[in-house]
Parts: sequence; C-alpha cells; structure tokens
Amino acid sequence: MTDPILDIRGVCKAFGALQASQDIDLTVRPGEIHALIGPNGAGKSTLIQQIAGGLRPDAGRVLFDGCDVTSLSTAARARLGMGRTFQISSLAMDYTVLQNAVLGALGARGDVFRFFRPVMRDADLLAQARVALTTVGLDEFEALRTSELSHGQRRQLEVAVALTLSPRVFLMDEPMAGLGAEGSRRLMDLLDGLRAEAPILLIEHDMDAVFALADRISVLVYGQIIATGTVDEIRANRDVRTAYLGEEEDA
Repeated sequence: MTDPILDIRGVCKAFGALQASQDIDLTVRPGEIHALIGPNGAGKSTLIQQIAGGLRPDAGRVLFDGCDVTSLSTAARARLGMGRTFQISSLAMDYTVLQNAVLGALGARGDVFRFFRPVMRDADLLAQARVALTTVGLDEFEALRTSELSHGQRRQLEVAVALTLSPRVFLMDEPMAGLGAEGSRRLMDLLDGLRAEAPILLIEHDMDAVFALADRISVLVYGQIIATGTVDEIRANRDVRTAYLGEEEDA
C-alpha cells in the first residue's frame, strides 16, 4: 500500500474538561479524497487546525510526507505543501482575482514583505498565479475585483490561491458552504479533478457531495473517530447511522 502523505497519530486536544480530539488516527493517501464528517461540535475544525498548525495537540503527532511537523507553524507547513481553504473566506475582497492569486504565490516563496506594486510586475509570480486561475476556471475574471465574484467563484479562487503553494495535500473546510446546486456541482467537478494533483482531506456537511467524491470517509463524533471506510461501508455502519446519519437501529 502506498505510504500516506498525511498521517495523524494519536492526536489529543482538550479545552478544560472538553475533549475536542481523543486519540485520533487518520491518514490521507496519494490520489484520494478522504472526507471527514460529523455533527456540529464534533471537533472537525479543531482537528483541521491541529493538522494545519493553528493549534498544537496536547498529545500525538502530525506526520507530513513521513516528516514530523507537529511543532511547525502554519506558515512552515504551508511552505512544505499543505494547501488550506477555509470555512469562512480569507480572501482580500478589495484586490483583484489576479492579485489574490499572486499573494498566494508570494506566500509560497516566504517573501510576504515585498512591496505589492513590484510584485505585480514579477513574471514568475504572475505566471504561477495565472496557471492556478486557469486550473479552477477563473482566468477570464483575473481583472475583476474579488468582492464582485459570486460566492461560488470565491470558493474557486480560494482553491486557486491554495494551488499556488504547489500543494502536496489540500485541507478543505466546508468548501460547499453557502453554495447553491449549480455552484456545488461546479466545485465538485473541480475537486474531483484536483485529487490527481494532490489528495484532499475534505470536511463537508453536504452528504451528496461527500458520497459522490470520497474514496474514504471518517466519522468524528464527540472528538472520536467512530468509523473509517468506503462510502458503502460507512452507509452500512450501524454506529454511524445511529450517531450521525440519524437513522434508528431496527428493533
């Protein structure tokens, strides 16, 4: 079996008496979409923060491409190739689509303090940004102010910004949130194609999207992974049906 790109081992995190992460093991393998699902308050966003570097686990390790990155910062992990999109947009709304993508490419260089105007004349950065915009289908909108994009297009732009990092893995926190049916279909098509470029750890409440996209699914309930498996295995799992999918066990 291929070694995982991302390997979470025994991760624990508590906030006072609340156990947000309890001995969590999770892997993301090359070429796959691994969905993480669970009810609100299950600890999904807390786990993503620990993987991305925003929170330090109380115990356990985060391995990225075989290297222990548990003590590294968010920026250091991003430079190694963790590409993250957020539940709430982190785009610069007053900048153009191209400028946002260039800022992502600049961050990948670790050179975020350069003056912006010279950056926009950097041929390498512009080329990198435009490749990412073309990949997500936003190349025709590069001169548009980001605030003028639709919600779905902003989600596409967030993916483009992540792509400028040349990611080894994507961490995506509810990318379908707030999208209508057409926007969800467009983003699903994009994510389906992205897995060949880098595997995806996907947090998502849209179960139609999860079941359509995921190669594997892990179910998080009260800070614990209660099941991991294929779509069919998760659908057939009684514990999952009772705890999350809301189905009663047969009497």
